[in-house]
Amino acid sequence: MQFDKIARQMIEALPFSKALSMRLEEIEPGRAVISMPWDDRLVGDPRTGVIHGGAVSALMDTTAGATVMARPDGPGITATIDLRIDYMRPARPGQRLRCEAHCYHATRSVAFVRAVTRDEEESEVPVATATGAFTFDKMDKDGKAGVDK
Repeated sequence: MQFDKIARQMIEALPFSKALSMRLEEIEPGRAVISMPWDDRLVGDPRTGVIHGGAVSALMDTTAGATVMARPDGPGITATIDLRIDYMRPARPGQRLRCEAHCYHATRSVAFVRAVTRDEEESEVPVATATGAFTFDKMDKDGKAGVDK
């Protein structure tokens, strides 16, 4: 599908996503999963080896943006308006992080997303949860933004 191609291109084109070695795992209408490996360059506390919260937030923001681009009514350009992240526990050192996001509602130009990030630990408590609002411009069939304007 077109949204799969567009979202994958977006993630692969973002230098920050590349620097964090993000990988698109799954994408379908209104849902995306992106993972990121643990990397010692991203550690926020050398004593514990825990990955920095900024890297976790970048993963969540990127996944949420991809989810907006995978909306059923057509992909488009998106930007973060607001992203609230609740850090529930430290990510386990050495473990890949996996973020899953869902677009649960949209108006004509704002999409609302929920996201959860987990590590490989079998735990009921995620590493972080997020809710966000994203602006978007739908694309027309020729790939031009601003259909609803």
